[in-house]
Amino acid sequence: MFIAIVMIVLAAGYRVVAAWEPSLANFAPLMALTFCGGVYFRDRRLWLVPFVALVVSDVYLDNYYATQFAYHWNIAGAVIRALCFVVALFLGRLVSRQKTWLNLFSGALGGAVIFYLVTNTQAWGADLAYAKTFAGWWQAMTVGHPEFPPTLMFSATPSRATCSSRRRLSS
Repeated sequence: MFIAIVMIVLAAGYRVVAAWEPSLANFAPLMALTFCGGVYFRDRRLWLVPFVALVVSDVYLDNYYATQFAYHWNIAGAVIRALCFVVALFLGRLVSRQKTWLNLFSGALGGAVIFYLVTNTQAWGADLAYAKTFAGWWQAMTVGHPEFPPTLMFSATPSRATCSSRRRLSS
């Protein structure tokens, strides 16, 4: 259990470090570890660990993005990210009933896709740089802002992180 908590704290730290290196910015293992927490944490109080890691890293990242890129924090984005984590825990609980590789992979991929679609749609709606048209939404889903790597680069990494984390979280 201790190792799982340490991994979640390290994942939150990775989010902060990734802000300084744009090529790492579109991947954060925290969502995958939240899913795995839903699968393997028997004590529901431990489900708070990913949420605390998310909030603490969000506080830093929101300040960083506000100072570096003139982005401003809004409560809607934080609430939507937290709700996506709730979905990941729920998916993890569903998968915990029958832990096959196919279920683990499907749950991890499903959580990543849901997070991707929901948070990018929220960013499209809140960011004035995106046109409020289908083309603007598509830009948010695929290429994003020109100063960042394409948002579509997220695809395979979350599921690989989840599958490799599986054994570590069960200890």
